[in-house]
Amino acid sequence: MDREPAINLVDRGAPMSRRRAGGRSTARTVLPLRGRQAECRRLQRLVEAARHGDSQVLLISGEAGIGKSALLDYLVAETAECRVLRVAGVQAEAELVFAGLHQLCAPLLDRLDRIPEPQREALSTAFGLRVGAAPDRFLVGLAVLSLMAAGAAEQPLICVVDDAQWLDRASAQTLAFVGRRLVADPVALVVAMRDPGDDQSYAGLPQLVLRGLLEADARELLAGAIPGPLDERVRDRIIAEMRGNPLALLELPRGLTYAELAGGFRLPEEEDLAGRIEDSFQRRLATLPPAARRLLLVAGVDPTGDPALIHRAASRLGITVDAHDLPEFAGLLDWGRHVTFRHPLARSAVHRAASPEERRQAHRALAEATDPVRDADRRAWHLAYSTEGPDESVAAELERSAGRARARGGLAAAAAFLERATELTPDPPQRVRRAIAAAEVTLQLGVLRSTSALLSIAENGPLNDLQRAQLDLLRAEAAFAASRGHEAPPLLLGAARRLEPLDAQLARDTYLDAISAAMFAGRLASRTGVGVTEVAQAARQRARSPQPDRGDLLLDALAGLFTDGYAAAVPSAQQALRAFRAGDLSSDDGLRWLWLADAIAADQWDDQSWDVLSGRHSRLAREAGALSQLILALNSRIVFELFTGHFRTAMALTDEAAVVTETIGSNLMPYGAVWLAAWRGSEEDALQLITPVSAEAADRGEGIGVTVAQAAGALLANGLGRYEVALVEAQRASESPVELAASNWGLTELIEAAARLGHDDLAADAFARLSEMTSASGTEWALGLEARSRALLSDAAEAEPLYREAIARLRRTGVRTELARATLLYGEWLRRRGRRLDAREQLRSANEMFSVMGAAAFAERAWRELAATGEKARKRTVPSTGRLTARETQIARLARDGLSNPEIATRLFVSPRTVEYHLGNVFTKLGITSRHELNRVPGDVT
Repeated sequence: MDREPAINLVDRGAPMSRRRAGGRSTARTVLPLRGRQAECRRLQRLVEAARHGDSQVLLISGEAGIGKSALLDYLVAETAECRVLRVAGVQAEAELVFAGLHQLCAPLLDRLDRIPEPQREALSTAFGLRVGAAPDRFLVGLAVLSLMAAGAAEQPLICVVDDAQWLDRASAQTLAFVGRRLVADPVALVVAMRDPGDDQSYAGLPQLVLRGLLEADARELLAGAIPGPLDERVRDRIIAEMRGNPLALLELPRGLTYAELAGGFRLPEEEDLAGRIEDSFQRRLATLPPAARRLLLVAGVDPTGDPALIHRAASRLGITVDAHDLPEFAGLLDWGRHVTFRHPLARSAVHRAASPEERRQAHRALAEATDPVRDADRRAWHLAYSTEGPDESVAAELERSAGRARARGGLAAAAAFLERATELTPDPPQRVRRAIAAAEVTLQLGVLRSTSALLSIAENGPLNDLQRAQLDLLRAEAAFAASRGHEAPPLLLGAARRLEPLDAQLARDTYLDAISAAMFAGRLASRTGVGVTEVAQAARQRARSPQPDRGDLLLDALAGLFTDGYAAAVPSAQQALRAFRAGDLSSDDGLRWLWLADAIAADQWDDQSWDVLSGRHSRLAREAGALSQLILALNSRIVFELFTGHFRTAMALTDEAAVVTETIGSNLMPYGAVWLAAWRGSEEDALQLITPVSAEAADRGEGIGVTVAQAAGALLANGLGRYEVALVEAQRASESPVELAASNWGLTELIEAAARLGHDDLAADAFARLSEMTSASGTEWALGLEARSRALLSDAAEAEPLYREAIARLRRTGVRTELARATLLYGEWLRRRGRRLDAREQLRSANEMFSVMGAAAFAERAWRELAATGEKARKRTVPSTGRLTARETQIARLARDGLSNPEIATRLFVSPRTVEYHLGNVFTKLGITSRHELNRVPGDVT
């Protein structure tokens, strides 16, 4: 290789703001930027608030050159007595998992031992400090929140992020997560990026949008950049076309003579502003010698800013690097402890000015200079861009990097590595394999467009039978991810059938996925002609394992339920429940299948199994940080807590589910919240939730959502005594038994409403359907419901012992709402037969139970009946929410239930100090001094 002329490099020191990155800020006087006095004052207030322990978050956005970096420099200069962490996104590093976050947090890692162990392990794995299972990204987010809180314990912490549009996705999402949860820690997070556009990562954060300078300020800035008089028309044109962009006004004169500017002879043609600024940088670049331009290019494609690495790479290109007579690089680059470009567009100009071959040479030199052990992923990325065509060795390196990224929870990085590996793979079968692997990851990310494109690459083959089945499965799972509606079941069924002769266990798991999807689709699966019955029949015909595990037992139970009928499937259902209740259930099996086991337990009226399984599911999901599973678990647990009369626990779980849903953007319907609203009995509040849930579920083809909404509507109407409405809703809810327990709940409401309205035939038909199941189930809950429902249809001689039997059986269970309803119905029956004294005893008991629970409509119904007996009963009222905010109420409930501040922080994805802050407000508002006095929180239902 020909050697370039020598270029001598010296460490001139980084700019002041960058030298302090990660360390303590030093005070100095900085004048406000021209035309940015209001913005500077806002930043001053932000720092002052952080000094006083009030968390601050700000997103600064605006076009290239508008002054975001200059404002950040001003901010850093104002942070006396604060610790400053600063990082800038680099486009070349945008696919390296947690790269930006690691750079920001590196100075705080000595405080890792101060955060909870699960968070510490998650963050250590994400940063590659330990080997372990891929951490959940939201557990990583909570760890960063805790780490920042720990870092701010001694002095306020100011975190500054520039060019956030080029952060890797994992870092961006984590920082946004942290920003939404900073409340009461002395931490300020300031993020600067170009127009967020379609990127919703930072949506909802306080925002400062930078516009162009006012005309007077723009004139002043331009006058400083162009000495001497300027033609008025030329000056006005420059100011108008630059739209007050400070960098454009400063950069325009570069490379042009005064004469050319004064006469307007060399003004740029119409083009976008960023392009004009970049062109000005390119004009400066053209004045440099070739060796300097090549060195700039190496620095431009290196994301680390490490001068030693750039030195080594430059040497490999034959560029001699000494320590004397550093060229000025035309103001494009600062060479100090870190190598930094003056502006991202300067880096872009350097990159654009180089030929493709020059860029490949720079990447190749950096790959050769990068440590293959400590920084294998960056090395692989440089190799990927140093390659002109397919290269198996590079593709293999990228695949290994994808594996490491996936192990750290960096799915976005893994997808990027695998997509590039697919492009560079010369061997068609290998390309198919990598395309399928990449599609699996993009599907997990929810990037369905990329998934479709990768599947199209894989379809070009050659494909073996297993790969064809995998493609079918991925397309089906993509359809289910897009909407939990009716489109997924036939696709999943086809995939399961194709997999049967190829991979028995994967086929079994796919059948379970297909049944799950068909249960969600429910009655609306008929739109495709493939419902739960068709899936179950196919699953029954599969080859069985000689040693069935829990998954086999679960599939046998569900398939039998939908093919052989309820009664015939009870033994297999109970066997599956026993298997899942066993103590040796693994976390992986639990997280994958417990929600289906929960559904079977509810369908079997097995409150004990439902208690154990839903509690275990919630615990496993919390411990693993598996938030998508946690939403399923919480919704099941909420409904269980409602049946057992623990309304305030259900309310706390509903709050938690809402936080998780908002955190991950889940599209799961709020089934628990719907059922809670129906039980609480406020018609207006309940219908505001039930109506849109039903409509959205119908639009998506999610039949189970429609059924739950209808059953909840029937429950609400029965509580209010509006039996005509209850009858209509209950008939609809009980039409489709494929939605398991939800349909059963509709049947019980239908029997009560029909009996009250004298529709004996409807009631008898519904009871026949119910009793066929309850008799087969044989649990105390099931038999208690059967006795209660039979009593509603019986004559006077038979009804009373049936009511007593129902109460006795339900008293032996934990389902207190069912007991209260049986007691209410018995009291109403007694009053209508003139037995006022006997009726009062039952109605008092029902009124007390419903009032304590918070079932306002049923309590009101019991009170009306009690008053009709002649007793002067006094209503129990539920206190209002008082002055507490929604978050204060959440935290007060959890504190009252015995959770510590760190436990509450983990549940609600905030810092312990934020919990402490909110509890302080709660104590002040309620006039108490201790959490022991939180025996009752305003807005509670107990």
